[in-house]
Amino acid sequence: MNDTFLVGVHATGPDSCRITLAGDLDVVSAPDLRQAVQAAVAGHRSVLVDCRGLTFCDCSGLNALLGAARAAKAGGADLRLCAVPRALARLLRLSHTGGAFTIEPEAADAR
Repeated sequence: MNDTFLVGVHATGPDSCRITLAGDLDVVSAPDLRQAVQAAVAGHRSVLVDCRGLTFCDCSGLNALLGAARAAKAGGADLRLCAVPRALARLLRLSHTGGAFTIEPEAADAR
């Protein structure tokens, strides 16, 4: 793990977990996300990736997220994103890759 990116996997139920991201998701930290998703998909059918702490995402980070979606699908798991920051939402829109993810809308009282 590196100094500018933190990733955590926390069980939220018997068959579900939440992956929390904080910091910069880039070429250096993308392998950390890949490793976390592999572990999460191996033990859970429902994986929620909480992006609220994400401060930056480059094309390597986007590739890691897309790989996470593919890994989840291949493992029979449901992967969803939540609390997607504006910059990541823009990157998904401009790259036409948003359709690869189920993105949960933020609840009005969570803002």
